[in-house]
Amino acid sequence: QVQLVESGGGLVQAGGSLTLSCVASGRTFNDDAWAWFRQAPGKERDFVAAINWSSRGKYYADSVKGRFTISRDNAKNMVYLQMNGLKPEDTAVYYCAAGRTIQEIATRYEYWGQGTQVTVSS
Repeated sequence: QVQLVESGGGLVQAGGSLTLSCVASGRTFNDDAWAWFRQAPGKERDFVAAINWSSRGKYYADSVKGRFTISRDNAKNMVYLQMNGLKPEDTAVYYCAAGRTIQEIATRYEYWGQGTQVTVSS
């Protein structure tokens, strides 16, 4: 059974930092793309960042460019999201996802974690 498990969420003040982690079990994702999405209450699930299998391709939503950094460790079957300069509007449940190709469309990713809550206070 394939599982993706996120961790690292929490409550932080505006301007602070958090690092989210996501570890996969049940299969390796060395040849797949990883992504992070987020969903705020009452809103759709939005793309945040994605990284291709080699880490040479990285894409970010405009709202997080320059503040967030996605990375991966294929040896550990993990993906990370370093979040700096957090803003109250970053408050959401953050999900990691894995799929065959790097893209910004949530429905194209086959595997999903259960999500981790990030709350940024003003």
